[in-house]
Amino acid sequence: MADLALKTMLHDKLRFAITVAGVAFAVTLVLVQVGLFLGLLSNASATIKQIDADLWVTSHATPNVDFPSAFSESLIERVRSVPGVERADNLIVAYLPMALPSGAKETVILYALEDFRRWGFPRRVTEGDPRDLRRGSFMFLDESAVRRFGPFAVGEYREVNDRRLRIIGRTRGVVSFTTTPIGLVDYFTAQALNRDQLAGRTHYIVVKLTPGTDRAVVRAELARRLPNNDVLSRDDWASQSRAYWVRTTGLGLNMFITVFLGCLVGVVVVAQTLYTSTMEHLKEFGTVKAIGGSNGQIYALLAKQSVIAALVGFAVGAAQSYAMRPLVARIHLHLLIPTAFVAAVAVGTVAMCLAAGMISYRKVASIDPALVFRT
Repeated sequence: MADLALKTMLHDKLRFAITVAGVAFAVTLVLVQVGLFLGLLSNASATIKQIDADLWVTSHATPNVDFPSAFSESLIERVRSVPGVERADNLIVAYLPMALPSGAKETVILYALEDFRRWGFPRRVTEGDPRDLRRGSFMFLDESAVRRFGPFAVGEYREVNDRRLRIIGRTRGVVSFTTTPIGLVDYFTAQALNRDQLAGRTHYIVVKLTPGTDRAVVRAELARRLPNNDVLSRDDWASQSRAYWVRTTGLGLNMFITVFLGCLVGVVVVAQTLYTSTMEHLKEFGTVKAIGGSNGQIYALLAKQSVIAALVGFAVGAAQSYAMRPLVARIHLHLLIPTAFVAAVAVGTVAMCLAAGMISYRKVASIDPALVFRT
């Protein structure tokens, strides 16, 4: 029966190729679209994950890391006085206009700390030393800024909010969900760039706990001392930042529609080709019944055909999806394809193809064994 299943499928190689192509298209569509979705969401919390902080203090009801609200920087002393806090620093995340050599103006997001190295941020520095930011009107730019700002080199100058800053370094992987380029400056430089809104004020307080400290206890104490602020763990803050974009941009609905359409395409193609193949081989199935074969055995034959189409199509689709990762990276997008998700898609592909074969199962069940004796 196993040989008959394979031979029947390969009898018409063009039809088999079309079946595999349909499944592969569905798999590629799902993996790439959901991978881009996950990649975008990872950008929404990329800086949170990179900064080595256990807790974040934010203004009350701040929706995500990209939309901060300022509060007094003096609150840092309350945070540092809490038992279990190893260190705490103010962090500014400011949107400011940058003048480009072309004469155009674009917005840059400036992350500002007094000591970037102490917080392990940024993780990937391709040129320069972040410690040098404290020495004057300097800035780092992430390499992804090339797409919006055009080419730039270390040693060049850019005007940020009408003040000249010298680019002294480059980073990689410091990105935001909004795709607005991110730069790094010293904390006091950031305040000087926008004194009206940032003089004596900050956007966040990042907190590192002493090893062995009960995070829940420290968090509760900070919440008590800072009643007008929110205190969030790094994971909670990252999840909140990602969830904000899913709720407000319709990305979740877009992903659902994409997955649905991908599955629909796969089901239609597989169902149509398997049904056509079944109709063309009714006499062969009738022969199987005439010599004592049961419906269950023929169902198993059709199921094997469905599984073969699913596995071959999945392999082609997965290969295409992984091949697209370097191409997507060239335009500074992240195609994130977790192994667990790939496994789920593999199982779903097999289930989809088996479901598509149900039309053929019903046709086979009604076959009259006497069909083989008719001319």
